[in-house]
Amino acid sequence: MAVAASAMVLERVGMLFEGHTKSSFWLGDDNSDDWIYGMTRGAWEVWRDRPRQRPVIVRLVEIDADSMSDVRRLTTHKSQERFVSPVASSYGDALLPEVIDGAPVVPWMRAIEADGELVGFMMVALTTDAHPEPYLWRLLIDRLHQRGVGVILDWVPSHFPNDTHGLYEFDGTHLFEHADPRQGYHPDWNSAIFNYSRNEVRSFLVSSAMCWLDRYHVDGIRVDAVASMLYLDYSREQGEWIPNEFGGRENLDAIVFLRQLNEAVYGEFPDVATMAEESTSWPMVSQPTYVGGLGFGFKWDMGWMHDTLAYFEHDPIHRRWHHGEITFRSVYASSEHFVLPLSHDEVVYGKGSLLSKMPGDPWQQFANLRLLYAMQWAQPGKKLLFMGCELATRAEWNHEGTLDWSLHDADGHRGVREWLADINRLYAREPALHRGDSDPDGMQWVESADADQSVYAWLRRDPTGAARLAVFNATPTPRYDYRLGVPAAGSWAELANSDAEGYGGSGVGNYGGVDTVSVDSHGFHQSVVLTLPPLGAVFLAPEF
Repeated sequence: MAVAASAMVLERVGMLFEGHTKSSFWLGDDNSDDWIYGMTRGAWEVWRDRPRQRPVIVRLVEIDADSMSDVRRLTTHKSQERFVSPVASSYGDALLPEVIDGAPVVPWMRAIEADGELVGFMMVALTTDAHPEPYLWRLLIDRLHQRGVGVILDWVPSHFPNDTHGLYEFDGTHLFEHADPRQGYHPDWNSAIFNYSRNEVRSFLVSSAMCWLDRYHVDGIRVDAVASMLYLDYSREQGEWIPNEFGGRENLDAIVFLRQLNEAVYGEFPDVATMAEESTSWPMVSQPTYVGGLGFGFKWDMGWMHDTLAYFEHDPIHRRWHHGEITFRSVYASSEHFVLPLSHDEVVYGKGSLLSKMPGDPWQQFANLRLLYAMQWAQPGKKLLFMGCELATRAEWNHEGTLDWSLHDADGHRGVREWLADINRLYAREPALHRGDSDPDGMQWVESADADQSVYAWLRRDPTGAARLAVFNATPTPRYDYRLGVPAAGSWAELANSDAEGYGGSGVGNYGGVDTVSVDSHGFHQSVVLTLPPLGAVFLAPEF
């Protein structure tokens, strides 16, 4: 499909490709290559924050003699010329179709009309041309933004391939990497390590990140393998690495670079996010540089991922002996601004899919997976789930294939997908679930010691003090008449139940809510008596 349209299309109806008129802000100035693409970072921010007003009626209309001159005056955007024919050429192609494989390709065209005003036209043909054009990425990202989807780039300054056609020995010397393999070679990935001591290399890397944020409008960068950058002895035996000037294992030059990176990013783009995939206990990763931190906005909580998946892989009858794998996180949960990741790394290279990690028969596997997602969404920290995990696939991810969309509405799989959709809406709707993630008061344990029954319960609080109760039963045995203390008297509504029949569960629950009684429990003067569903989670909130 090829589309040419004026900026009004983007501004009002969000069509696929941008066009511009003489008065459109999509055209940059003469001193910027944004003139080629047409949308600067500033223009994107203006567009992002614009008053929203969609037309009442948008339709495709026939191009006739009366409208043809108006359509021809629409200008094809410069960024389209490599993969979309200019307007005049499009008319020529329509009137004199090209012959391909012995048959003419006949396109059809329609004008785009918004509230009676001609704003563009569409031409659809049976052939496509693929051009590896960087502007296509910019168009894709802006299109995602128009749909309300943010884009976070997986950015890798920790190492680079040692291909001869790349940066390795770029000018015949070790320009970007260390010459000494004890510093410049990465044994895990058979790749080269950037020489962070060189100002030019640090400038190159910072400029790369800034380019993605400025020119491509990405909303954040996730920095890969930060631990391998911070430690000189990462994956190295004694004698295979060179200590720093003080005799330590810390890579002081990498620390300087990471701080410089985050200061530059947040100094220029305070509304984006930087995230560190850092797997050790290095302190203050997501704290500002002026207090001694690395300056990242967030840190991946690899410990949560490891402990939680290890817990769920145990048969429920043995989980009582591993109760601390869930509770331990509260020791450090407020020390950083965390992201809770269930990423591609956990579903590749023989590790199996998340569903295949779950013990039990198929019903229990699906119930366990819904319980896992409930715990992730209830814990303090931002959520990251790899694509396809909502489909609850049994096969691990294969980068050479596509997702198994046949599972979209299959029994069991549909329940997991719908449960995720519902707790996503709950998460967005309830400030207590997403505010105060790094506040020590943002989570309060109610029940953390019932290892024998594998029950957990905690309160999530927002900065105003509003509380939501999350309760989890990690065994296939329902728990009846289970008393928990709560901070407020009255009725508590059941907001969500992972065991509801609509998700493929058994339907065990609390009939929409419970009333408190004046019985002390768990340090509170009020308590509720709940039915905890098998391998299930319930979320409750006080009704005022």
